[in-house]
Amino acid sequence: MCLSLNENLEKLSNACGVTGRENEVRELMIQLMKPYADEIVVDKLENVIAIKKGKSTAPKIMLAAHMDEVGLMVKTITKEGFLQFTKMGGIDDRILPAQKVTVFSRKRAFPGIIGSKPPHIQKEDERKKVMAFDELFIDIGAESKEDALALGVAVGDPVGFDIKYVQLGRDVVMGKAFDNRAGCVAMIETLKMLEKTDYTVCAVGTVQEEVGLRGAATAAFGVDPDLAIALDVTVAGDTPGIREFDTSTKIGKGPALSISDSGLITHPKVLQWLLDSAEEEKIPYQIEAGLMGSTDAARIYLTRQGIPSGNISIATRYIHSPVSVLCLKDIENAAKLTVAAIQRISKYF
Repeated sequence: MCLSLNENLEKLSNACGVTGRENEVRELMIQLMKPYADEIVVDKLENVIAIKKGKSTAPKIMLAAHMDEVGLMVKTITKEGFLQFTKMGGIDDRILPAQKVTVFSRKRAFPGIIGSKPPHIQKEDERKKVMAFDELFIDIGAESKEDALALGVAVGDPVGFDIKYVQLGRDVVMGKAFDNRAGCVAMIETLKMLEKTDYTVCAVGTVQEEVGLRGAATAAFGVDPDLAIALDVTVAGDTPGIREFDTSTKIGKGPALSISDSGLITHPKVLQWLLDSAEEEKIPYQIEAGLMGSTDAARIYLTRQGIPSGNISIATRYIHSPVSVLCLKDIENAAKLTVAAIQRISKYF
C-alpha cells in the first residue's frame, strides 16, 4: 500500500487507537510501512517495528512515533443504560460536554454523545464551574443497563472522538489524533524517502505513550539502538491567547527541534547533528526549550546504559482535544530532516 502523505494521514487520523487499544492503527502501520522495510515484527507489548537493514558494523538508529491517542474508556454502566467513563491520557474536562464519540465494543462500534445536565436546570454556581468528567456520561440510546449489555457494550471498551479528517487550506488539515498520527506519517515518509543506507533503521510505532511512554521503554530495550529520534507533535503557539514565552512554534514554519522538555535534555551531540543536517539541507526548522510534556525520547534515552536521543516535532494546534490542525509541509520537512540526519550519522557517531 503506497499512498501519499495526505492519504496516509487521513487513514491514520480516522482510525481509532485509544491508549492501550492501538490494534486498528497498528494493522494500518504494518500495511503502510511494509513496502519500505526489509522486515516487520510486533513485540510482546505490541509495538510494531519496521526494520531497514544496513551493515552489521554500522550504527543502528531507532525512530519512534507513538500510535496511541488520548480518549476515553467505559468505567461503569448505569441502571438507566448511560455509560460513565474514565480518561485515557491528558484531556481537558472543559472540552468534553456535547462531543460526539464512538464506543468500540467487541461486537461493533456504537455512536454516542457525551451528555450533561442542561444549563436550564443548573444552579447559578453550577453554571460557573467546569463540569468534571466524572459528572458526565455517554448516551448511546440504550434503555437500561441490560439493554446496553445486550448490545455488546462492556466495561473497558475504548471510546474515541467522532471526528473526520478534512482539508482546511492548501496545506492545512484538520482531524483527530494528529498527536501522534502526524509523527507516524513522518516516520513512514522517512522510510519512503530513505534509499539504501549503511545504517540499520528501526522505525517503531509505539504503544501507550499517553499514559507514561511505556511502549518506548520496552521497544528501546529490545531494539538496543545506538541513537534515537522521537517523531511527535508539539504545541503550536500561533493562536490567540498563547504567549511567545509559553511556546513560539508555529504551523507551516518547519519541524521543531527541542533543546529540553520536562523529560529530556537533548544530548548535545544529537542536537548539533540535527541542527547541522537542517542547515546543510536548507530545511526550515524551529527551536523550542522548556516546554512541559515530553515524548518517547524521554524513556528511550534512559534505557540500558543510555541512548543518545532527540526530538523532531510537528507544531500542531489544539493537541489533546478531539480535533487538531497542522500543516502538511511540516510533516514533509520533518521526514526530510530525519533522512538528512540518517545520511550523516557517521560524522557524529
